[in-house]
Amino acid sequence: MKIVFLTQYFPPEVGAPQNRLSDLASRLKDKDADITVLTAMPNYPEMVVHEAYRGKWFCREGIAGLDVLRSWIFVSANRKNLLLRLLTYFSFVLSSLVIGTFKLQTFDYIFCESPPLFLGISAYLLKIMKGGRLICNVSDLWPESAEKLGLITNKTMLSLARRLEECLYRRSAVICGQTQGIVKNISTRFPDKNVYWLKNGVDLAFFDPSNVNHVWRMSNGYCDNDFVILYAGILGFAQGLQVILHAAEALKDNDQIKFAIIGSGPEREKLLALKENLQLTNVRFFDPQPRNAMPGIISACNAGIIPLRRLDLFKGAIPSKIFEFLAMKKPILLGVEGEAKELLVDDGHCGLAFEPENHEDLVEKIEALYQSPEQVANLGQNGYDYVVRNFDRRQIAEDFWFLLRQSSKA
Repeated sequence: MKIVFLTQYFPPEVGAPQNRLSDLASRLKDKDADITVLTAMPNYPEMVVHEAYRGKWFCREGIAGLDVLRSWIFVSANRKNLLLRLLTYFSFVLSSLVIGTFKLQTFDYIFCESPPLFLGISAYLLKIMKGGRLICNVSDLWPESAEKLGLITNKTMLSLARRLEECLYRRSAVICGQTQGIVKNISTRFPDKNVYWLKNGVDLAFFDPSNVNHVWRMSNGYCDNDFVILYAGILGFAQGLQVILHAAEALKDNDQIKFAIIGSGPEREKLLALKENLQLTNVRFFDPQPRNAMPGIISACNAGIIPLRRLDLFKGAIPSKIFEFLAMKKPILLGVEGEAKELLVDDGHCGLAFEPENHEDLVEKIEALYQSPEQVANLGQNGYDYVVRNFDRRQIAEDFWFLLRQSSKA
């Protein structure tokens, strides 16, 4: 079976979709699928093309045994300018279509990651030319999310995007949703389509809690008695990370509770300025870390924190970093309403939930964990057991491979 992965995001970039897609592609390759990845020149999250790829219109390389084709993309660090963002999206739509036309052989499936939704244009046209079937993998409902976040307000543009969304979904052999909320939304609007829950998850062999490593903790001056709470990920508007800093301000009289924030993103400078304004000494910012360092870093901390802003849009979100904390037997402080809370706190008992953007509630939950090492251990074990049962990427890939084989016979 020949499968093309079409995605704007792929390693060596660091991020949730990059890790998720490369892992799935590698596992399908291990099932003897013939995998080709068509992606952009790496640039995320800095929005600067990596030095080794600058000035190139096309390159072919091998990554973890995968055949990776890369095409040109226009990038701009000005993320607030909608026209520049659209230019970024459409530049890759065009270049991927050109490269795909001349470099791709026939295939059975083209697996298109959305967002960006517009990449589906390239996927659909390549499907027609090469004779395969389209799989739309929806990790975020678009343009719905863009409208609710205020990223797109132009009614004409929203209408065109909705038409494109409908066109692509109706022409897909399979639609995948990353969360149950996404699956339900699409199934309700397109009841005749096959919508599959392609879960996010975690590589349990890579994030192995038996590999305890406190080098990062010691090298950064944290003491044995410190209770270190870790956030690792994008520093963006949607995450609402100010709640961490305001909680840190309320807890600054306790010199054992510390916060570590790892990552980069458009809100980083604002967060650093807020830290200075609040005169916080219990919060430290770190640059993004290589993926192979993350198991050791997580193992060196006491708990993970995953916040999002209080928006209805995020009630169907399950941030990917959750699973890495749980796999390392770390309890989570979850500031996300809806599906994530229902699955991981109410059902899995993997951590404590706090009201999104409510730093007082967060402080209460932090103190509850700090004062009860037994609860920390119990929640951590619950989390590990829960991901083993439900979010093991090995089993997720196995189930998806079965779906593809069944669909190919239909």
